[in-house]
Amino acid sequence: MNTTKDQIVAALKREVDEFQFSPEVAEVGEVMEVGDGVARIAGLSNVRMSEMIEFLPQGEAKPVSGVAMNLEQDSIGAIILGEQEKIKEGDEVRLTGRVLSVPVGEGFIGRVVNPLGEPIDGKGPIIEASTRHYDASIRQASKGAVKAHDGFYPIEKIAPGVIARESVNKPLQTGIKAIDSMIPIGRGQRELIIGDRQTGKTALVIDTIVNQRESGVISIYVAIGQKDSKVAKIVAELEKRDAMANTIVVVAGASVPAPLWYIAPYAGCAMGEYFMDKGKDVVVIYDDLSKHAWSYRQMSLLLRRPPGREAYPGDIFYLHSRLLERAAKLNKAHGGGSLTALPIIETQAGDISAYIPTNVISITDGQIYLEGDLFYQGIRPALNVGLSVSRVGSAAQVKAMKKVAGKLRIELAQYRELAAFAQFGSDLDPETRARLERGKRLTEILKQGQYAPMAVEHQVAILYAATNGYVDDVPVEDIRSWEEGLHRFLDTSKQDFMKLLGEKKELTLEVEEKLKDVINEYKQIHAK
Repeated sequence: MNTTKDQIVAALKREVDEFQFSPEVAEVGEVMEVGDGVARIAGLSNVRMSEMIEFLPQGEAKPVSGVAMNLEQDSIGAIILGEQEKIKEGDEVRLTGRVLSVPVGEGFIGRVVNPLGEPIDGKGPIIEASTRHYDASIRQASKGAVKAHDGFYPIEKIAPGVIARESVNKPLQTGIKAIDSMIPIGRGQRELIIGDRQTGKTALVIDTIVNQRESGVISIYVAIGQKDSKVAKIVAELEKRDAMANTIVVVAGASVPAPLWYIAPYAGCAMGEYFMDKGKDVVVIYDDLSKHAWSYRQMSLLLRRPPGREAYPGDIFYLHSRLLERAAKLNKAHGGGSLTALPIIETQAGDISAYIPTNVISITDGQIYLEGDLFYQGIRPALNVGLSVSRVGSAAQVKAMKKVAGKLRIELAQYRELAAFAQFGSDLDPETRARLERGKRLTEILKQGQYAPMAVEHQVAILYAATNGYVDDVPVEDIRSWEEGLHRFLDTSKQDFMKLLGEKKELTLEVEEKLKDVINEYKQIHAK
């Protein structure tokens, strides 16, 4: 009995000696005020800018996420990224120790997610993305030292420096004749798509995504403030055309709070940077940044930041510049990947000199301007050649396209100018009449239906025929059927030539002579 007592006492002493008390210390704040997607919080004196916080609503098992935005002397202003209705005055708030970040990974390809990286397509969880949090050591966002950790990327990140980049030199083929020929987009470029409502801006970028099916380029479509029904139709069309296999769709729909609109483009960019860092090519589409600016204005006013022009805060330019500067073509020493940005801006009554449009125009490397009047005339894509430009230019074109496109832009510009004067007079000399007739045919050839992107070798063939007079004798109303017949002829009877043109991507003397023979042969068959 005594032995048993001694053993128990010795065991207890050993347990007491080895016991280590390490209480978990958590800094706790309290909600002072909440409404319209923002909250004012007392406490949390050690919070960092853009640090994620957790609201702990009474009676709720799951916390609601938020982000610290305003760091004031006696309180902080935060945006709420979850269900605001659950949060009440007096609720507890805790720090998470990590900056605002999203999960990234290969598993996101083919999925529809919200700006927090949570799947919303009903296909189950994304298992490849890690769900572990940042280490405490990662809390150096203010020094720009945040790196991806265990499947998470910070949504705010410093853009690659000049040393890490190289000049844009590889085309991003959209499959749209008018753009690939006259306003080429390169991998790593930032090309703005601008125009009024219902002028085909979204249709243009969806065609671009469809055209990347076999290019190896990963597409990320960010829908900001779009109707859920519209996004569902887009996803259905992409699935129908096998384009979702290399596409991620990030949705902050019209029904969600403004803070999710605000973080959506940054989240899409972070997902793209994951693939760029792996040496892959990515195109990110922001549809659209006008609504993004509206959401930031709403948040800023609710957070009581000083309003400026049109009630936008003073850093509205920085809102978009820090996003679009992250588009880059990295050199081989840094992996050789690229991230191409295609932001969309909606204008009011064609006013491209308004505040937000001019901001984004000055950030980007060119703009594609879609004009309402051209759209309603049946010229689709409704491209205004005079106001559209690519500042990368022919560096982002294959040599064959460069050769046929130079003549095309000049002839189209001459046609537009002559057409404006010709309407005031009936007596035209033969040369002027010939230019007008060719311009009509060029305009007709540049029309293109939706979901019908065209391979670059087909584009080169038809544009070569148009700019070298092979369609001058074809009636304008028959141009579309003539073109369709040419493409069928090339695909069925001239497969070897199309393979040669696709491999060389250059109009050498030999290839050009063969192309002339092919077009002449088709004209003879078509004439019969």
